[in-house]
Amino acid sequence: MIDYLPGLLVLRMAALAACVVFASGALNVAAAEVAVGPKAKNFKLANGMDVVVIPDRRAPVVTHMVWYRVGSADEAPGSSGIAHFLEHLMFKGTEKIPPGEFSKIIAANGGQDNAFTSQDATAYFQRVSKENLPLVMEIEADRMANLRLDEKSVLTERDVILEERRSRVDNDPSSILNEQLMAALYQSHPYGIPVIGWRHEIAELDRSDALSFYSKYYAPNNAILVVAGDVDADEVKALAEKTYAKVKKNGKITTRARPKEPPHQAGVRLTLEDPRAGKATLQRLYIAPSYASAKEGEAEALDMLMKIAASGTTSRLYKKLVVEQKKAASAGGWFSGTGLDSGRLGFAIVVGGKTPIEDVERAMDDVIEEIKDKGVTQKELDRAREAYIADLVYSSDSQTRLAQRYGWAMATGRSVEAVEAWPERLKKVTVEDVNKVARTYFDLKQSATGYLLPTEKKATKSADDTRNGKS
Repeated sequence: MIDYLPGLLVLRMAALAACVVFASGALNVAAAEVAVGPKAKNFKLANGMDVVVIPDRRAPVVTHMVWYRVGSADEAPGSSGIAHFLEHLMFKGTEKIPPGEFSKIIAANGGQDNAFTSQDATAYFQRVSKENLPLVMEIEADRMANLRLDEKSVLTERDVILEERRSRVDNDPSSILNEQLMAALYQSHPYGIPVIGWRHEIAELDRSDALSFYSKYYAPNNAILVVAGDVDADEVKALAEKTYAKVKKNGKITTRARPKEPPHQAGVRLTLEDPRAGKATLQRLYIAPSYASAKEGEAEALDMLMKIAASGTTSRLYKKLVVEQKKAASAGGWFSGTGLDSGRLGFAIVVGGKTPIEDVERAMDDVIEEIKDKGVTQKELDRAREAYIADLVYSSDSQTRLAQRYGWAMATGRSVEAVEAWPERLKKVTVEDVNKVARTYFDLKQSATGYLLPTEKKATKSADDTRNGKS
């Protein structure tokens, strides 16, 4: 399973996407006029479940996703990791499906399944042949309402998650730095708590915690069904009425209530020294609006800003630090704009050679200040816009990415119409729009900066040395 989406994974995904789109020079602004994917249909079942259908007739397969409007940022204080823990436990079985058989049923029918937890949503998805869609909808609807857990399997899975945290975070200095940066960046909002949870709190989670979270949030009126593939809305609606519509709504579902992040008075800095680190690394995060929380046009401008500033080998940051000054081995950045309550601007640089990391930070700041002072150019904006449209066109070839595009939006309070209007909104972004968000959100008071520094491994004494009195 994908399991959860740590910030560093998002960073790597963003960097990969940047490499793909900037290699697509064949597309130009005219690409904004072409279709960027099939139009979706959406409706709501009587029990409150939202349904989105994205017809794609190129092959007799479908991607089926169920999104719950709950993530790690909705956890009660002291129970970090319960959203991700429950995601694992959802594969344990129901009265109809024995423990561990869910994925086996999908595989036996030639399909694939997976799941992930984020700060704002938890999603379960399968890719199957069209004729197996009724089966998938039946068993997914079953576990929405009829999860069964025994104490032994819960405790075993808790050990699995503790090991996952050890391997993915505790043994990875870059992940530790990212986790500490997020904790430093957010003073009050739960985005500062890792999706996988803090180790000491994971260790205390139990069966009652999981079932309580399940009964509180897993209900049709807190879920979105997204089906992309060789189907139409009438087909999906008929199947949904036979399966999901039979699940009772939860009348206690309420709107999300999360702590508000206060205004920051000063930036935060931290240093992590670790002998397991390779080269010295610099990361910086800024709090910024997301697509769900931004004023009109701001999020699109932030996307363009970070594409120009730090995404790919044509970005200002890469050209200045890697190509011209040779102070960095790699340099990149991203806009994380999918959050419900806020987003982030991020930079990550691997120091090159023996350059002091302080010099690298000054060089990065010079690039940022130049953009704030002098702004971006129309040529840079046009190229960034072309790259985003190109990526949108290419991603529309993937059923999974199409389903994710709509699912993320719906899970964070946006609409189908907002998703499909995105290319038009992107075309409206001006140079001044980009310059304005740069001056507003490249604010050190709203930032956290972190150094990851490799250190010498401490020599361990051998038994012979100890006996011989050596030190």
